[in-house]
Amino acid sequence: MLGAILFSTKAIIVKLSFSNTQLDALSLLTLRMIFSLPFYLVAAWIGSSNKMRDKFTRRQWWIIIALGLFGYYLSSLFDFIGLQYVSAGLERLILFLYPTFAVLINAWYFREKISRLQQGALALTYVGIAIAYLGELNLEDTNPNIYWGSFLIFLCAVTYSIYIVGSGHMVKQVGATKFTAYAMLSATMGIFIHFLVAGNFSQMDEMAAAWPYGIVLALFCNSHTHIYALCGYEKNRDQ
Repeated sequence: MLGAILFSTKAIIVKLSFSNTQLDALSLLTLRMIFSLPFYLVAAWIGSSNKMRDKFTRRQWWIIIALGLFGYYLSSLFDFIGLQYVSAGLERLILFLYPTFAVLINAWYFREKISRLQQGALALTYVGIAIAYLGELNLEDTNPNIYWGSFLIFLCAVTYSIYIVGSGHMVKQVGATKFTAYAMLSATMGIFIHFLVAGNFSQMDEMAAAWPYGIVLALFCNSHTHIYALCGYEKNRDQ
């Protein structure tokens, strides 16, 4: 629940940043990761100094890097761009479908059986989301980009669910701290490279003015990543 609360605040902070500054989505995401980077480096150092943990295999490295790029490079990019077109409420409505996608991915890829109770919960979720989404469409019927923004948020939910599923299987192998740190470092490098390639350096002045938003996004809204990883670790350890 704590992870979900922290996760929910992100959209509000992003929308406030867009309304009060001239930052674009990529620049705001880059600013967020600039402030997050020191914490990921410290976490990676602490995890690596633990003598009880073996070094990653090559396969584990590739999986962690891929999950980081899916879960916090692509997912965050889709989310931030989508928030330029839809409200925070509509974004949360679509994005919180990701647990259902995680169930479906586990059933398809890992052959985990979906119980009858879970099937009913999934059906109820999708019906409820559809009803709420139609209500949001009526409120935003003058927004010409609502479907494009909704599609981007949908892609965010799908890519984030891949990260959630993968993290549940990786944290029991490498530990929650090490997994989260290196996955986030992979995503950070992807975002930095994207920003450098895009070459939108005219946003640098706006980034300097928007640093409070970057700090809040980094310190509070990003905290759910480690909480979710710990939950996945405890779940697999109990099993």
